[in-house]
Amino acid sequence: MSFVGTWSYRSLINNPDLSADFSTLEFGQGTLVLTEVAAGRIGGTIGGPGWSLELAGAVRMGDPVELKFIGKGEVAGEPWVYSYRGYVVPNWPNGVDQRDAIVGSIVRDIAHSHGTATAGYVASWYAVRQ
Repeated sequence: MSFVGTWSYRSLINNPDLSADFSTLEFGQGTLVLTEVAAGRIGGTIGGPGWSLELAGAVRMGDPVELKFIGKGEVAGEPWVYSYRGYVVPNWPNGVDQRDAIVGSIVRDIAHSHGTATAGYVASWYAVRQ
């Protein structure tokens, strides 16, 4: 399965409290578009209403395939920089109605939103092929 394509992206706050309402775990959501700009090099975009980041990074083929990329952009007049690491989930041989998926983690590289979005914050993310 190739990582190239358009994906529905969601990220979640890493809260281990099982009593937390699931709706409080949202960190972000949007559309992830991944391209292979050269052998082993990733490009693309990630974004949603009011935000968009340009992506650049690398892919390491293996089992699973590993993706590492940085998203950069200006949102509401402020720079946003996030680093992503993800793994392409292998398909189950007996899977029914499964969709291609990528799972990983994200870290905010620089603070934004006037310091309320702190640098170093880590969340989990997943994406499913559209």
